[in-house]
Amino acid sequence: MEERRSQVITDRLEKLHELQRRGVTSFAYRYDVTHSAAEARAAFEAAERAGNLGEDRLGPAVRLGGRLVSLRTHGRATFADLADRTGRIQLYFRVNDVGEARYELLDLLDIGDWLGIAGPVFRTRMGEITVRIGSFELLAKSLRPLPLGKEDVDPATGERVVYSGFADVEQRYRQRYADLAVNPEVREVFLTRSRIVRALRRFLDERGYVEVETPVLQPLYGGAAARPFVTHHFALDLPLYLRIADELYLKRLIVGGLQRVYEIGKDFRNEGMDRTHNPEFTMLEFYQAFGDYEDMMRLVEELVVSVVQEVTGGSPRLTYQGVTLDFQAPFRRLRYLDALREYGNVEVDRLDDAALREAVRSLGVEDAGRMPRPRLADELFKHLVEPHLEQPVFIVDYPRDLSPLAKPKRGAPQLVERFELIAAGRELANAFSELNDPLDQRERFAAQAKLREQGDELAQTFDEDFVRALEYGMPPTGGVGIGVDRLVMLLTDQASIRDVILFPTMRPE
Repeated sequence: MEERRSQVITDRLEKLHELQRRGVTSFAYRYDVTHSAAEARAAFEAAERAGNLGEDRLGPAVRLGGRLVSLRTHGRATFADLADRTGRIQLYFRVNDVGEARYELLDLLDIGDWLGIAGPVFRTRMGEITVRIGSFELLAKSLRPLPLGKEDVDPATGERVVYSGFADVEQRYRQRYADLAVNPEVREVFLTRSRIVRALRRFLDERGYVEVETPVLQPLYGGAAARPFVTHHFALDLPLYLRIADELYLKRLIVGGLQRVYEIGKDFRNEGMDRTHNPEFTMLEFYQAFGDYEDMMRLVEELVVSVVQEVTGGSPRLTYQGVTLDFQAPFRRLRYLDALREYGNVEVDRLDDAALREAVRSLGVEDAGRMPRPRLADELFKHLVEPHLEQPVFIVDYPRDLSPLAKPKRGAPQLVERFELIAAGRELANAFSELNDPLDQRERFAAQAKLREQGDELAQTFDEDFVRALEYGMPPTGGVGIGVDRLVMLLTDQASIRDVILFPTMRPE
């Protein structure tokens, strides 16, 4: 296969040299495009309906740019297909239209070449809307064949036929440019991702939130339980960390009087990779003064329903991996400890540390012996509860030790006012009534520091400046984090996070 590919590249290079020998520019500077493939078809259909077709039933003249995806030679006439971001359209070349010398250049073209074409649109006797080429230009010669599988030429028709597709998943992720070029359904996933992000922004903008940017390089990392990436600033001789969350800086802005803020940005966690985790990922975090987790629950519910309807065309239902999910509000609410009882048959608050550790170890968690009690409980939740939560549900009222940045629950101080939105067995959103008592926050940071000393490298760092910010006074605040990649996975029916990140992290080839 590699030998064949090398020969194809050699053949294409020879064609390039022949084109250059003939004085043909093979890598153009620009081309005036007037229509996309879809627009050209629509323009012809409109003219056809209106009875505005000209001589020989020709429609409007168009200029298109795109990739050559098929080529079929029939003597002094050639049919081809051109593809752009909106789809494909058939092309029709005739010697009488383009001239003998230009027509001969078709022998030097290959599937994958970028062409600029111009001519009127018409409908063939077979009923296919087609551009009759008056002129064409080579915009970029493709020297490497697109990963479309086997490529042959039918000796009877001169048609170049491509078999199979880009089936190697690892190569698709590594060569996303090729994946996008040959798989229209992959392009559609990322176009939908863009629509989702626009919908998130629009939702928050309409409610008075201000989009901000906070540091990616931070002298201290915080806002989540995660291992950071570490780098070094040479001029300051200072270790810096890629942020693991946006939370602490966004809450500083609430202190400063920006009462509704949000950020859509990259976070980085130096941890393992699986179907729902990539070291570099996109988070939406937003914070609202004077609100609590009940307010944020209603807001998240409204936001998620609106984005689902944006993608589905108005329905609150969608299918994910064969399961129909119903995002009709209101979502179910279930307390954290009740969920463990219901799905795991576990009374976490009645187990001592040894029994809890043994329960986690029995699930095959290798490092259970080094985990503090809060993380042991959360491991049980991830293994015993989350896989059962297919329909959207708010899990509420978490143990205090799991959430060092959340306010104690009113009437139950051993818990905190926190919720997670879970659907299809995975977390989509995490939210708190944000802790705004600087004395309590200092104590919790100190407790987290002790956990770090005992070997829990995921415990929060002690951020003295954040405590100082709280000492200036932060109003009651509700805050939410939403994993954008996981939301896109759900809304585009993709099983792996790598399928919704254009360039996921990969091992070197």
